[in-house]
Order: sequence, then structure tokens, then C-alpha cells
Amino acid sequence: MEETDRVVARHRDLKRYLDWDDRSDGDRLIALGPVLEPEFDALIDDFYAEISRHPDAASVITGGDEQVNRLKQSLRGWLGDLFRLPPDDRYAERCWRVGRRHAEIGLEPAFVIAAMARLRSALGRSLRRRWEGGQGPLAESLRSLDRRLDLDLALIQDAYQAENDDRLQRAERLGTLGQVAGGLAHELRNPLNVVKTSAYFLTHARAPSPEKLAEHLERIGRGVDRADAVITALSNFARLPAPERREVPLVAAVREAIDADPPGEGIEPRLEVPGGLAVEVDPGQLQIVLGNLVRNACEAMPGGGTLTLRARRVGDGRVELEVEDTGVGMSPELRGRVTEPLYSTKARGLGLGLSLTRAILEKNGGSLRIDSEPGVGSTFTVALPESRDAGGPRP
Repeated sequence: MEETDRVVARHRDLKRYLDWDDRSDGDRLIALGPVLEPEFDALIDDFYAEISRHPDAASVITGGDEQVNRLKQSLRGWLGDLFRLPPDDRYAERCWRVGRRHAEIGLEPAFVIAAMARLRSALGRSLRRRWEGGQGPLAESLRSLDRRLDLDLALIQDAYQAENDDRLQRAERLGTLGQVAGGLAHELRNPLNVVKTSAYFLTHARAPSPEKLAEHLERIGRGVDRADAVITALSNFARLPAPERREVPLVAAVREAIDADPPGEGIEPRLEVPGGLAVEVDPGQLQIVLGNLVRNACEAMPGGGTLTLRARRVGDGRVELEVEDTGVGMSPELRGRVTEPLYSTKARGLGLGLSLTRAILEKNGGSLRIDSEPGVGSTFTVALPESRDAGGPRP
């Protein structure tokens, strides 16, 4: 239903953009139907004869003469509708589906544009040859015909774009699945190897001491716990609920996150968050984001340093919060990968904290930007929608 609504809205917008008028343009095309219909058969034969001379275009016709005959009937039906039916919402849906089908079977959009140009030229020649009125009405009729063909072509191109977007999303999902699968294999293989080697020892050792038995049983328990933690973290990540967004005072949220997980010894926290800023987010999910970013910043400063949380209103209804550390920093390659699922530089890290942070922010209408320099530190900038009810002066 959402796709249908989008197509209808797009169609109406295109009609306005092309200055299409249902009454004047539509009436002109209906009047042209009887004039041009005797030309349809010759035009259709010429159209498919030209396709047969272009292997790339003809490659989508795999059903021989039977398919060509069906396609000719479809083209005749479209030409009849062009001069008989107004381009209403139902017509737009049918036209869009034709374009989507062309994209699905692999017909290059260049050939669709060229085909429409060939039809436009043939219809124009036929109209000029059979026209019996004055030149003024002829020019108006040709303009109406152009608008209608432009409208149909725009809908077909929109369908191509939708199919292309779907393909990109599928490819991205497969790529993400590959990343997750690779990370999951790595995260589970290590504890499973521990379990396997300890189980082998317990099976084959001759009269092991009680200490050795306890040691390997403990190793097995730790390996199982580690594998369970990986699976639990992935399950929680996959089940991230839809946010329940409401106004959240930012300074209170930042203080809550600091109090919940205080920075370690040698780390000085600095808060530069104005009291009047509020954001429109899920408060629980915001705490997950802040907790992950504060913890990540502190872990980047094993020798101590300064943790700065700085917020400001940036316009366009957005608030930015910077979480800045003076830690080890990151290389450009690492900076580009730290939000990938199951990617971690920590020996005991699951690699889900920052990927979960980004996912939460996107679900709440926000974004995450990372700036870092090795040996200097990193800044994680969170952008969130400002609460419409927030007080304080606005720019």
C-alpha cells in the first residue's frame, strides 16, 4: 500500500511539473485517437523490427514469435489507452508496473528512452501527415502529446529507480550479512576451540590431578559463557525495539550516563551542555548510546586524560553532542570500520557497541560522525532532533 501511495503522489507531482491539464490536454489526446489509430499497426511493426536489429534490446525477448505477438498486443493496448484514457491514478499505477517489469527483466533504461523517442517521432509524423486543421491547433496537439509521453516516461524511469534502490538494499543486506557471519564465526570459534581442547584433555588425560580437572572444567565454563554472551548480544541487537520518542533534557541525560558508569582513575570528565537543550528521543535508548560512547572514550585513555561532553544547537531543528577524548586515536582505516557489526580491536570486545549506537541513532532520526587522529584522540558527534517543546532562545 505504501508503494502505491508513493507512486500516486509522484504521478500527481509530475503532472504539475509538466503543466499537464486533464481537461485541455486530455481532450486533445482523446480527439487525436481516431486520427492516429489507423497508423498503429504500421508503427508497431516498425517498432519491433527496429528492436530486432539491436542485440542488447532484443536479448530480453526470449519467447520467440509468440512473445513478440504478445508484446505487440500490449503496445497496441498502451497506444489505445494513451488516446482514450485520462492519466489518472490507476493509469499511473499500471504504467509504473510496466516500468518495473522492464527493469526486472533487465531491459536497459537507455533503450526505454530510445524506444519512447522513436514512438514520439513516429506519432508526430503520422499526426502531421493526417492533420486536416490549422497549424495552431496542430502545435497545441503536439505539445499535449509530448506532455503525455513525458509523463509516462517519467513514471517508467521512477520505476527503474525504485528497482535499482531495491537491488542496492538487497546487496547491502547481503554485504552486512556477510560481515556479521564472518564476525560471528570469529567470535564463536575462539571459545569453542577452548571448549574443544579442554574436552579433549579431559577425555584422553590419564589420571589428571584434581587441580587440572578443575582448571579445564573452568575453561569450558568460561568458553560456554563467552559463546552465550555473543549470541545474547546479537539477539538483543536484532530485536532493537521501535523507539518511544519524547522530550529528554540533554544535560540530565548526560549526567545520568556519567553517574551510571563513572570514568576511571586519571580521567577528568568535563560537561559543556547548556541547560536549555532538549532532544526528541527514546530516553532508554539514548542512555545506551551515551553509555557506549562514554565507555568507549574512557577505554581509549588507559593512561588517563580528559573526557569532554559538549552540546550545542546547530539549526535545522538539530542538536549536536560531542563526546571527545584525549586518548590513543584511530587510523582512517579503523575509523571507517568501528561501527561495523562484530568488529572490535579489543581482545574481549564483542564489536557491537558502536554498531548498536549507530542503529539506535538512525532509528531515532539521528546520526553519528567520527573524527579521530592517532595519538591525539577521537570525537564522536551525535546529531539528534531537537524537541519542539524545548525552551530557550533559538537562532
